[in-house]
Amino acid sequence: MNSYLIPANSKKSMLIFGLFTFVDLIIFGVGVGISLLLMAFLDLSNVTIAALALTPGLLASALVFPIPNYHNVLTFINSAYVFYTNRQRYVWKGWCFSYDKDKK
Repeated sequence: MNSYLIPANSKKSMLIFGLFTFVDLIIFGVGVGISLLLMAFLDLSNVTIAALALTPGLLASALVFPIPNYHNVLTFINSAYVFYTNRQRYVWKGWCFSYDKDKK
């Protein structure tokens, strides 16, 4: 699992449009596609029905929305879930000139 915090611009060239992975585009496409199908087959004269028809597209858009220090909201939610369900000991050694192996 990717548990490293890396600078935001180090892997940007490997992303589609500099923002999205292939999985992000699939999530976004499926959400928008479901919303379009619901809008085509439901009566949108009722505001509640129209809001329900737009929900999959809005939810998918919110999940792939980029945020600082994480790739997107989905990555943040996944990192928070892993952190709180699998408690691990994270050791930070830093970027010191010398590291004393006896200290822990």
